[in-house]
Amino acid sequence: MPRALGLTRVAVVEDHQLFAESLEVALTLEGHDVHRIEVPDGTPPAGWLLTALLRVRPRVVLLDLDLGSIGPGTRLIEPLVRTKAAVVVVTGETREAVWGECLRRGARAVLEKTASLNTILATIRLIGDGRPVMSREERERLMLVYHQEKQELAAVRARLDRLTPRERQVLSCLMQGTTVREIAKSSFVSEATVRTQVKSILSKLEVCSQLAAVGLANRAQGHLVAH
Repeated sequence: MPRALGLTRVAVVEDHQLFAESLEVALTLEGHDVHRIEVPDGTPPAGWLLTALLRVRPRVVLLDLDLGSIGPGTRLIEPLVRTKAAVVVVTGETREAVWGECLRRGARAVLEKTASLNTILATIRLIGDGRPVMSREERERLMLVYHQEKQELAAVRARLDRLTPRERQVLSCLMQGTTVREIAKSSFVSEATVRTQVKSILSKLEVCSQLAAVGLANRAQGHLVAH
């Protein structure tokens, strides 16, 4: 039997239209007061999305992390939590460190987009009843994964900071798949000079191969959680 209309005011922030529409229909049938915040094309003004959400004053926010031109959804979690909204992240992201970051910022739960509508509805019911939606142990485990990965990333960045400007340039070329011969030719230096620079890069990054150096740099560049 449907619940009383408007039992919970829910905002859906999702840039995949079909998924957002499915959530809106299911939540409305459940009796909730649903407000779907559509992400506009192009680049909206800074703070547009948060302003739109604050205008709705939702009790629960179903928040995607990948919001296209608006940027990462993680930035919205803390300001929304300060308004007493319960943030439930619904994401295609599967890395546990990212989930832990969301929880650290104050999200009540993180669900995969592959979760059933019944699971999402049940989560909202638990929030409406004032009950926990994740066990304390699971929250602490995921936040620990985040903190451990953050420490590892800091160590990687510290090693990258040892590189000289020229070594950074060479590493950037290696990341783009440029060979030592090509780097030497474009820089008007000998291959031996470039090989010496590569050897220094490997030593400072504490790795044994160009492939490992590129992997380390990519990890630092495209890592973890969008801030």
